[in-house]
Amino acid sequence: MTKEEIIRDLHKYHHAFVDFIFNLNEEEFLKAKEGKWNAGQQLAHIKMSISPLNLALSLPQFVLKWKFGKANRPSKSYNELIEKYQSKLALGGVAPSKFSPPEVKFDEKLKLSNLVAKNVEAFGNRIKNLSENDLDILVIPHPLLGKLTLREMCYFTIYHVQHHQQLIGNGL
Repeated sequence: MTKEEIIRDLHKYHHAFVDFIFNLNEEEFLKAKEGKWNAGQQLAHIKMSISPLNLALSLPQFVLKWKFGKANRPSKSYNELIEKYQSKLALGGVAPSKFSPPEVKFDEKLKLSNLVAKNVEAFGNRIKNLSENDLDILVIPHPLLGKLTLREMCYFTIYHVQHHQQLIGNGL
């Protein structure tokens, strides 16, 4: 995917997710299978996942290179990255505790939805300021997948929100 396609899909799928959540009634929003997150927690998790990306991309590139190094391989394709993520999940991979959301009340839905939309907008704007080459050279860590190029992290972020929307849909 090109940078423009990434930005388009980030907006498309996150807006679809927020709209999906926003249209849930209180019972649907709070409903969860045993040991699973409810829709409100899924929403909070998505917000918690995007916030560190905005922080990382607000840093000067030399800081990212100093802290995490540079890519020593080409970026995986979207499908290759998703296959890797799904295989990690199949092996029992779960979100680390710092990305596990607390209980979320129904009256927090609007605030969290707005925060997700705001964070996605900021993330897209930060990506606009990068070159295609930057997306393939700069790396940042993912807690389950290890170091990813920024392009791969974008792919993950696009898929991640769809994955969580599907989890909610399966639980309703």
